[in-house]
Formats: sequence, structure tokens, C-alpha cells
Amino acid sequence: YAGAIQNWVRMQGEGECLYSIVDYHALTMPYDTAEMPRRVQEAALDLLACGIDPEKSRLFVQSHVPEHTELTWVLSCCASIGELNRMTQFKEKSDQVDFVNAGLFTYPILMAADILLYKADTVPVGEDQLQHLEVTRVFARRFNAQFGQTFPEPQPRMTTAPRIMALNDPTRKMSKSLEGSAIMLSDSDEVILRHVKRAVTDVGPKTDEMSPGVKNLFTLLKVFSPAETVAHFQEQYEAGGLRYKELKETLGQDMVATIAPIRERRLELADKPSQVCEILHESARRVREMARETMAEVRQKLGLTACS
Repeated sequence: YAGAIQNWVRMQGEGECLYSIVDYHALTMPYDTAEMPRRVQEAALDLLACGIDPEKSRLFVQSHVPEHTELTWVLSCCASIGELNRMTQFKEKSDQVDFVNAGLFTYPILMAADILLYKADTVPVGEDQLQHLEVTRVFARRFNAQFGQTFPEPQPRMTTAPRIMALNDPTRKMSKSLEGSAIMLSDSDEVILRHVKRAVTDVGPKTDEMSPGVKNLFTLLKVFSPAETVAHFQEQYEAGGLRYKELKETLGQDMVATIAPIRERRLELADKPSQVCEILHESARRVREMARETMAEVRQKLGLTACS
């Protein structure tokens, strides 16, 4: 929520917004096939509960629009092995598995297809996704130069909280897969308060620079708390009198105040699974019209028009 969804909700009034639950991307890491439908449904519940409005935006499942994978193949012919080798996330994720599949290596190409298929001009991203967006622009530029102007070069819209770190290890990015590192939108008030209370602050010897743990708490404070609250604790820190207990209690309460109503909306939506599925299907139907138009243009530019 803090790193992405909050920004997505704000953008809905600025133009046509498309948001995808990227189940194809999930195939690159080991997973339980029986769990995939539930994971997709859970993601949809989170997004809708946070404020993604199907009347203003399109929320769909990536695999419901097969043109994503078709454009991925086309763009793979515009990508170099060297570019993919340099991707930071590939290096990080390949260290987490015994078997490094080709999908993990070509992940940035599918991500580029997700964006270029709809000729997006703006993409809301966190700091860790900037490299992916830059390589997307490279692929678009290369395709346009070789086959004619087709794709815009999308620009980033940075989130207000560029990088949220794990509460129990502020040197690593917050992740659902890291036990105790993240707060879920479905968590109870008690669980939220407990996670914040246990958040790591200082580790190692003190320095003049704010520690990663404290910096992470301030990042979250800027997302969930009023500006005057942030200023209050900033003044305490600069004066050398910051009390971690007070900081954590205030942050925890402000997080509860934001997340509790989201959790309630989520519970209401969870009781209407057919309505959620209808939103996903209708959005997929509408965005697929756009995808088909793009791919018809791409095939024409590529000369794939024999007997068509």
C-alpha cells in the first residue's frame, strides 16, 4: 500500500489507468499451483479495498489478455542478452533459487510488454523498478527505430515512499515472503501494533547518520501520519531526544487508523467473490480491445501480414 497502491489510487482522477495482477510473472519463482487462484483473488481484494475504482480504472488479470505474451516474444527480439544480464533484480532473485529458469531472465521483457501493449506514457513505480522502466524505454526506442514509430517511451511517476524496508531487517526490502518483515492489509490491529513494536531500530555502533531501521520508520511515518507528527519526531531526532517507544506507538496507531477501514472493505468484498470476478473479467474484456489494436499495428509493422 505505502510503496505503490496509495499512488495508484491518487492517479485515478488524472487519466485512464490500467492495473494488472501479474500472474504470469509469478511463474518465475516456485509456487503452489493450487494456491494461485487464491493469490489472484487476494490481490484483487487488496486493490479494490484500497480504493482502485472499477468505474475509473481497469483492474484485470494479466493471463486473461494473451497479447501480453505475444508482444513479449516480439520485444525479446529487440532485447540484448547483455541488457538482461545487468538487471539487478535478476541477480538478486537468481540467488534465492536452485534452478534459475529462463522466465526469470526474460522477466523485464514481459514487464515491458505489460506497459507498451497499452502505449502507456506514465508508469507509477518505486525506486527499485526504475531500471526495469529504463530498459522498457530502450526496447521501445529500438523497435521504433527499426520498424517505425509505434510505442511511446513511458516516464516514471515516483511513489512518495520509494523503498519500504523489512521491519525486522531494514537492510532488505519488505516482502511477504520474509516472515515478520511486512504488515498485511488483512492483519488485525493487534498484529499491526505488534509488528511495529518489534521493528528493528539501531543495529551496530552509532553513527552521525540515521540508522536504516529508524529511517524506515520515518519513511512509514510520512505515509501514514500527519505532517505535524512527522515534524514532531524529526525535531526530537535532530535534538538527540528521539524516544523509539513513542515513535513506534504513534506510527502503529496511525497505521491502524488507515488500515482498519481498508480491512473492513476487504472483508465485505470477500463475501462477494462473483462480483470481484466480474470486475476482473469486464476489465480484461475492455483492455483486450486495446491490446488487439496494438498487436494488429505491431504485426503490420513487422510484415506479419501474409494471407491476413
